Amino acid sequence: MKTLELVVWSVMLGGLLAIGTMAVMDVLFSRSLEAWRALVFMSVTGFSCVLLSGLPGDLFPGLPLVPVLILKASLGPLSGAMVLTYLGQWLGVAAEDRMVHHTITWGSLALVATAILIAILCTLFADKQSDEILLLAAAVNALAVLLATFTAARAAQLGDKMARTMVMACLFLAISMAGLYTHQLSRDNGNLALWIATSFSTVAFFLVMVLLGIRRNRQLRRLEHLAGLSQGTDPATGLPRGALLLSKVDDAFWRSARLKSSCTVICLHLRNLYDLSEEAGNSVDQQILSAMAARMRRAVGFRCVVGLYHPRCFVVVLSALSQAKASHNVSERLCTLMSKPLEISGQDGFMHVFDPQFSVGTVTVTAADAIPSRVIDEAEQQALASAREQRGGLDTTRGALATR
Repeated sequence: MKTLELVVWSVMLGGLLAIGTMAVMDVLFSRSLEAWRALVFMSVTGFSCVLLSGLPGDLFPGLPLVPVLILKASLGPLSGAMVLTYLGQWLGVAAEDRMVHHTITWGSLALVATAILIAILCTLFADKQSDEILLLAAAVNALAVLLATFTAARAAQLGDKMARTMVMACLFLAISMAGLYTHQLSRDNGNLALWIATSFSTVAFFLVMVLLGIRRNRQLRRLEHLAGLSQGTDPATGLPRGALLLSKVDDAFWRSARLKSSCTVICLHLRNLYDLSEEAGNSVDQQILSAMAARMRRAVGFRCVVGLYHPRCFVVVLSALSQAKASHNVSERLCTLMSKPLEISGQDGFMHVFDPQFSVGTVTVTAADAIPSRVIDEAEQQALASAREQRGGLDTTRGALATR
């Protein structure tokens, strides 16, 4: 291999390693099945491209002929099956379109079967017909690229805007596969411009695939978060609510009961949550809830259960308390932080000041003898009663505190 050609394939290898690092980082941060699937796809398909470039054979001349030929010839169709399967899962269109479903299902099975057949042919005829085997693998790979391009184009036709970019990635894949197999079949008649185009197309294909995969996974996580399907959390604050909140409160009471200690439930009722809606827009309550949840977490720390009982009522559970003074200090710190004015960005483009008006109810009970849901209801009723007293009396402070 000439020096310039060696540089071209080395640059391609460096680009693939950099993109592979992106896929690894996505796995570490998202820890999702989709991220792991993308990493496996990147590893297998990228390794196939590096083998077809001939770089390992030139760097390590002593590699055995038959195993290397098996990998070169069979990993191509196997990578094509992975591309097709990955596309189907990424696009999510197989369930909507029967043609795409059959293309992905039967196309992937056929490519896997062909990869096994090619591996068998390599073990039998590696010495005499290696070029013919590689030519067969190239034809199968061309079919895989056509099926992948059809799948992406069909998804784009059905309305998936991101699938249009995936069609472009499939075109890069076509150039890459054509160049890599041409390189393997006619290594003595190299064209540097063709190798540069092949290297660029290979890196471009993987870069587009990984970026689109990360972008789609983020969209799916955002939709899942907004729907509250996976964790039962509030979309604005990220706090548990509903059945998830009650289960966390039950756990807190159970821990306190094991330690034979008391448990304190604090309910904070934010009565003017929607006061700025007409002036600043209907979405400002989401900003207010998010900011108030952050303040509440700062006030009580990360060891306590914090949740949203309903949009105007926050719940804090202090478990395993040894001193009543501790809960009183937390309540005072909570009132101090929550009562500070908050700047809100309105839909009209202006900043608005939100002055929290709330009341707090605190109930401390022996954990072993209490029913968590009833304690929460009692704390909320205390907060509401404190709010009524505050409105009817002369007290003009922002927060009112009631305890038992």
